[in-house]
Amino acid sequence: MNTSADGTAEHAHTTAWIASVLRTRIAAGELTPGSKLSEEPLCAALGVSRNTLRQAFTTLAGESIVTRIPNRGVFVASPGVEEVREIYRVRRMIEPAAVLWGELTPQVLEGLETIVQRAQQARDSGSVPDMADANQALHGAVVALTGSASLQELMDRVLAEMRLVFHSMASAPDFHSHYVDRNVTLVKQLRAGARHDAAEGLRAYLDEAEAELLAHLGAEQDRGSGMRQRAG
Repeated sequence: MNTSADGTAEHAHTTAWIASVLRTRIAAGELTPGSKLSEEPLCAALGVSRNTLRQAFTTLAGESIVTRIPNRGVFVASPGVEEVREIYRVRRMIEPAAVLWGELTPQVLEGLETIVQRAQQARDSGSVPDMADANQALHGAVVALTGSASLQELMDRVLAEMRLVFHSMASAPDFHSHYVDRNVTLVKQLRAGARHDAAEGLRAYLDEAEAELLAHLGAEQDRGSGMRQRAG
């Protein structure tokens, strides 16, 4: 690793790397909402100082992926209504555009088809985590069509937040299943060269998914309020 005279470049690079590692683990479902990110074991596992780790936490906190609670520590975030709305604002801007203007090659199309086949297999076997994994992979691959490293980095952050949102849907196991066919249709439209139809369909898909998530979160909040009132 290259270093400057004062080590600043190395520190910045390491901070970004740590943030990326944690973001990837969250996006993969390895770190769940509410999990405490303890400094000592993480520093030992990653081979970095506490100061560097804390800088990475600051980066992730700015992305709403972790939450700092005074006198308690750093925890994986539990996105709420406003976070979901922001996630879908971003997705509606970049995903349909990627479908319209991204670079589609035979190899890329084969990769997308492989992903939706995985999703279908996961649905048939009743595996909600595998359906979620395939969904994440497909939408990440859609943004990769742009060829933009910056947009892919942005999507990595969005997918990490989405994984946290998915945990709130554990009580609605059919949430992912009815989007599998939508993903299959999207890939078929791309294969047929119907990019405009694919983009329009994807935008409608995102609108529906956002509405469903917001309705579910609202119902969860209402139930939580009711339980607190009864307990009081």
